[in-house]
Amino acid sequence: MVIPAPFRKALHLNSGDELSVTVNSDNEIVLKKQPTALEWHDLMKDIPTEVVDIDKNGHYDEKKSPDFHDWMVNG
Repeated sequence: MVIPAPFRKALHLNSGDELSVTVNSDNEIVLKKQPTALEWHDLMKDIPTEVVDIDKNGHYDEKKSPDFHDWMVNG
């Protein structure tokens, strides 16, 4: 797909950037630039990482997984 230069410049698109193409409920074509590996890293860096044991009922011990609990409660 060829995207005209004025649009590429306005959207800060570079050669090799990945885009997704969808159609919204108004039958409009929507192009979205996909995050690069570095952008994904920046998006994910603040998500807490710890071992969380979740039982068969979906419960976990918030005292054993405080970061996960904070993330679940506060987003």
